[in-house]
Amino acid sequence: MKLLKTSLAAALIGISSLGLVTAGPAPSQAQGTVPVDVWALRDVVNAVQISPDGKHLLVHKVESKDGEYLLEIYETSDLSKPLRRLNADPMEITAAQWVSNDVIFGSAWQVNRKTVKGPEEDVRDYRTYAYKLSTNKFTSIDGNFGIVNLLPDEPDHVLVSTGTTIPDATGVDPYASIRPRSYYRFNLNTGARELVLRGGGKIPFVSTWDNKGNPRFTQVQDTQAGKVISYYRKPGDGDWTKLMELDLNDPANLYRVLGGIHGIAGFDPDNPNLGYMIDNPNGEDKAGLYEFDFATGQIGKKLFQDTDADVMGIQLHSIPGNDKLVAARYPGARMERHWFDEEEKALHEALEQQIPYSHQLTISSRSLDGKSMVVTNRGPHDPGSFWLVKDGKLAKLGSRNPLVNPEQLADVKYIRYPARDGLMIPAWVTVPKGKPPFPLIVQHNGGPHVNGMVGYDEWGQMLANAGYMVLHPDNRISVGWGQKHFDAGYGEHGGKMQDDKDDGVKYLVEQGLVDPERVAFFGWSYGGYAALVSLSRDEQLYQCAVAGAAVADPEKQYMGRRSPDLKALDEWSKRRGMIGVNPMNEVSKVNIPLLMIHGNVDRRVMYYHLKDYQKAFQAAGKTGEFITLEGADHFYNTLMYNHQQQLYTKMLDYLANDCGPGGL
Repeated sequence: MKLLKTSLAAALIGISSLGLVTAGPAPSQAQGTVPVDVWALRDVVNAVQISPDGKHLLVHKVESKDGEYLLEIYETSDLSKPLRRLNADPMEITAAQWVSNDVIFGSAWQVNRKTVKGPEEDVRDYRTYAYKLSTNKFTSIDGNFGIVNLLPDEPDHVLVSTGTTIPDATGVDPYASIRPRSYYRFNLNTGARELVLRGGGKIPFVSTWDNKGNPRFTQVQDTQAGKVISYYRKPGDGDWTKLMELDLNDPANLYRVLGGIHGIAGFDPDNPNLGYMIDNPNGEDKAGLYEFDFATGQIGKKLFQDTDADVMGIQLHSIPGNDKLVAARYPGARMERHWFDEEEKALHEALEQQIPYSHQLTISSRSLDGKSMVVTNRGPHDPGSFWLVKDGKLAKLGSRNPLVNPEQLADVKYIRYPARDGLMIPAWVTVPKGKPPFPLIVQHNGGPHVNGMVGYDEWGQMLANAGYMVLHPDNRISVGWGQKHFDAGYGEHGGKMQDDKDDGVKYLVEQGLVDPERVAFFGWSYGGYAALVSLSRDEQLYQCAVAGAAVADPEKQYMGRRSPDLKALDEWSKRRGMIGVNPMNEVSKVNIPLLMIHGNVDRRVMYYHLKDYQKAFQAAGKTGEFITLEGADHFYNTLMYNHQQQLYTKMLDYLANDCGPGGL
């Protein structure tokens, strides 16, 4: 396919309606400072997808800073005006995707409660819907159901599951991924659902299904036996076969439990007995991609293994229905690809040449004939853009933040630096404009074992735009860098995991990039915990800390969620501050100022963390500020414009004026 850097004639008329003009300040000049109101916007265009026949586009967008998401459907032959505009009033549409030429499937939510009663309890209610374009009608059911498989042989059904109301099951709640789920065939015409498998007992959930709607692989915890057991099913078999059994009481097996990357990742479309497995067998450090023979239950040929990182997933052919394996994915400067298919590789490289600032580029949807597609890009100089390729031509459809000029954004450098014990720490450094040495913000987000690879990081870019260099380390226990890297963090919350961050500061100082007298710490969730730990370090490198949604009392958090039957998981959870550094016990040692911010309906790290810590902090006579985000939950997609505006305004003002002597 030849890609031309010219817009579609029909699309040029309608580009502004898809790109959106948002109520807010005008864009700043390139090289200038971006206003907080621009950073605070929710994703203006959240998703764009083309229908399988290539005739229609759906656009999930918000039209004002305080508005709610809605759907627009366009004919690809005329992008000048929408064919349909849809909302779910009084609910808000939160997700949408084509599941056939005629049907869109998605979910909606509505805030109906003002308080969170317990861990993981939401203030929102959810509905799952199917919208039929030909009849202009919705069908829906209560609850949040996620698509498991599109069931290509059953055009009137999709396979869905319960248990999808938690936006991020890999955060500080290690038990989220083992809660039972139920699976249903959802009728796209009537909204009826038929139970396929109810999770519980021996098999609480299924990790992998095939396109026939058959469960094929799962990894579960047998609490009575204290084992982690993997099961698989042969094609057409109704019984599970045990693949491997691991001792759940051995911390060395937590990598498989918490990593979330091991297991069957896909199937050979030409041989139902052949699957693709991500594993690190025989004591290998890095997880690679292997063939798996369902007939024999044996791991076969190694297809790919990187020397520095784990394979974390696979990529199939971009044309829907073609399940050919085309690439293995692994972290680096971005999520890298090892290609198996030269045609898909050539297409991807051609798109990279045509799309400005290409970085993390993905064909997010494509027509069955392969002639039309929507391409998304996200990277240091692109908050997230959407492009239509049709008839060999390329047109930009919209952006997650159209008010940010790409030239205002900062470069992000991928580095690896040595920790004090010699472990190499992967990290990303957001470099502000100007000349070093710069003031530095050490930033860490949730997990703590979640891979923090940076594509586009709004927080980091906002801080860099204000003149700060930002260090985002993947300290020990982060997934994606091998089992040794993960295991080195066992029981080291507040210990060596904290040292890794400090060692990153020292490394950048030694490189002449950072002013050692102008360093601060900012973190969210687990990163908020790390920010509180930084307050009382014996060798104090920081002038202040900003702790968002912080786990201030890990012991209380643990006691409210403990599951003593899962011994290794229970021990791991206990070591996250109950054994080791608990900020609640360190208040008397605090020696730098603190800004602490928390949403009062946070379901993952409940609001008591701020209130309890504030009480102890003020009783100890320490210097700090405590800010409540009214109505804010824990996760990015639950933070509204007003929450982000309050958070960003306060944080930037605090860093500039109240961070250490004279501000940062």
